[in-house]
Amino acid sequence: MVVVLARVSIAPAGSRPATLHIFPTRALAFRPMRGRPRPDPPCRPAFRPCRPAERPTIIHKENAMPSNFTRRCFMSLCASAAVVAAGTRLLGPTVAHAADAPDAFPMPPLPYPENGLEPAISARTISFHYGKHTAAYYGNMNKAVAGTPMASMKLEELVKSVAGDPAKAALFNNAAQSWNHTFYWAGMKPGGGGKPPAKVADALSAAFGSVDACVTQLSDAAKTQFASGWAWLVKGREGGKDVLKVLKTGNADTPLTQGYTPILTIDVWEHAYYLDYQNKRPDYVQAFFDKLVNWDEVAKRL
Repeated sequence: MVVVLARVSIAPAGSRPATLHIFPTRALAFRPMRGRPRPDPPCRPAFRPCRPAERPTIIHKENAMPSNFTRRCFMSLCASAAVVAAGTRLLGPTVAHAADAPDAFPMPPLPYPENGLEPAISARTISFHYGKHTAAYYGNMNKAVAGTPMASMKLEELVKSVAGDPAKAALFNNAAQSWNHTFYWAGMKPGGGGKPPAKVADALSAAFGSVDACVTQLSDAAKTQFASGWAWLVKGREGGKDVLKVLKTGNADTPLTQGYTPILTIDVWEHAYYLDYQNKRPDYVQAFFDKLVNWDEVAKRL
């Protein structure tokens, strides 16, 4: 038996008759089984391209259907279409939700405009320092914690939980830098500097002897920190007593992992000042205390 394979275009009711294109192709042999009906041809027989000499025979016939298009084929196609449609409805929103899921740790906005700290820190420095560096730390951290239990932690908890784990060193660096930078930005304000409020002045005088003595000690820590790092004013407990002290940390390290609570910090990574001060870090540190430090924020942190 030879099955002729056909491609058909069925016109809507009332239009011109359908056009049936018959393409000669490889014969499909079906050997009849004794005592049983011959099987239907398969739904999707193998096709081969027509040879150049072969030309389709065109037949006009109302409601033409290919001879091998069985009810089973039709039902199979309908079922497949239903599965695809259902999958689109079910998977589409899920995939979209995953792609649009908010970050576990959104980067806080700057508490002032990009040009708000000029002339001490230029808008160009802020655009790179906040818009590129800080944003990169937050972005890397959010990618690392996405879909993990760490995504439900507070940022400070995350920093402490991964500190000292070599397998999570990259996550610690990005999480700690995210926290450090956010703390740094909030410690400055336009038109800052000057004299601190009485609460701050009294606390610094009790711990260091005077406000100027504290500023000098913190400035020296910022100037002498080798390479990249931070200078900190922190509070904590030592010998059963509350203390205020100055620390410095390298790279992404933070007093959070040393049992202290930060009060104020100066970022001495080169990206914090190099566009404005080049290699003159002491000038940047002096400008921080003269024109930038937010003593009101320090008072809230004490």
